[in-house]
Amino acid sequence: MRQSVTAPGGAAHQNHDIERLANGDILTLSLWYHHVDGFALPKVLDDVIYEIRPSGAIVWRWVASAHLAELGFTPAELALIHATRSPDFFHLNALHTLGPNKWSTEGDKRFAPDNLIISSREANFVAIIDKKTGRIVWEIGPHYIAVGPGRRIDRSGLTNDEMSGQHDAHMIPEGLPGAGDILLLDNQGEGGYPSVAMGVMPGSRVLEIDPETKKIVWSYSALDSGEPTWDFYTSFMGSALRLPNGNTLIDEAMTGRIFQVTPKGKIVWEYISPYFRKGYVWGVNKNVLNNASYRAQAVPYDWTPSDTPHAERRVIAPNSATYRVE
Repeated sequence: MRQSVTAPGGAAHQNHDIERLANGDILTLSLWYHHVDGFALPKVLDDVIYEIRPSGAIVWRWVASAHLAELGFTPAELALIHATRSPDFFHLNALHTLGPNKWSTEGDKRFAPDNLIISSREANFVAIIDKKTGRIVWEIGPHYIAVGPGRRIDRSGLTNDEMSGQHDAHMIPEGLPGAGDILLLDNQGEGGYPSVAMGVMPGSRVLEIDPETKKIVWSYSALDSGEPTWDFYTSFMGSALRLPNGNTLIDEAMTGRIFQVTPKGKIVWEYISPYFRKGYVWGVNKNVLNNASYRAQAVPYDWTPSDTPHAERRVIAPNSATYRVE
């Protein structure tokens, strides 16, 4: 909806994503703590998107709770959402404009360049918002296959409708391999209504999804590199980015590991952040040492100023059988 308003309390409470639009406005993902009819809690953390002029005026606003009925939830799932004891009932963690794409060029208005793609970690869905009407015009999720105690499933064969706790959903830009597809990091973490049970031997995935068919056209898990599933796992945070050479840059956020894989799953570059800090992290209520990295972004090599010292040196991985730290 288009209007000139101010953020509740005069503060937007920006979180996760912010984007500069071509017209100079700022698009920001924000939180609004307020009462919403139908929820058991007196107030919830509602997700809000604002478009803000350089002057500070809000010219467009979208409120998640007003669109619950458009997101494909069953009546039973909606009942669980309304009864939740967590104020952060959706926890939107990604917001991007789609940008120019082949689907829009071919006349599919769902994928208009100005439309917005969002991701909900808590509710396991990715959706596209029509910027003109504010309505949800495309979504995947939020359902998940229930697996009983003692039963196991091969996650490599799951469809896009069984992602859990996903991050960094976006449309691959024009000019890159896979342009027009939706790329995301499927954490396989906790999320959903009802909530997904965490696996004993979990593993995350990267999914590339054809938005027209909603089918997976490419995926990556540690199995594709000949490793056990848990060798690539981050139950929260993280990102996946398509590179010009067709490889994918992945941020395994919890461990501070950033690596690049080929379309066939070969790991061709790997980096583990040496920058540890002490602080509070998700699920740990005390200061701990960690090197978590929320998201990784590739930049051109010449982005680094020429007068900044930098060099390339091949790193030989140590032999784990003989490597020791004195």
